[in-house]
Amino acid sequence: MPKNREWRRRAFRLIALLLLAVGLTMPATPSFAQAAGHVRVKIVKAGLLVGGGAGNGMLTYRGKTYPFKISGLSFGITVGATVGRLDGWASGIREVSDFAGTYSSVGGGFALVGGVSGVHLRNEKGVTMVLQGPKAGLELAANISQITIALR
Repeated sequence: MPKNREWRRRAFRLIALLLLAVGLTMPATPSFAQAAGHVRVKIVKAGLLVGGGAGNGMLTYRGKTYPFKISGLSFGITVGATVGRLDGWASGIREVSDFAGTYSSVGGGFALVGGVSGVHLRNEKGVTMVLQGPKAGLELAANISQITIALR
């Protein structure tokens, strides 16, 4: 009888380890998983000390496309006007509604006729965007920015 009991314990342990291994290797269900979204933005900016900008863009998230409007203000050294097209990724999205909100950034840049810009933004819901792309115009900036995104 002791051999039978030991065999059952080993079989139970083996089954438990197999179930644990399968559970750890299974992907998270889509309702709980966070996926990255692809972001494209066109923005026009202008300013003298205080800057402002507006534009629109598209978020592609889990195979669907969501248009949005973007507006923002910057405070600091801002002189000039530019038009930019930014492309990048948004991460930390649990639901599409998490993408909308107020993002903040500290940064600067320079453009003389043309250049490249990049920005790293984060909103109050934990969504982070990293965008970069070409811009055209004349700008000198070192500022703090707040950008608001509203889904259409």
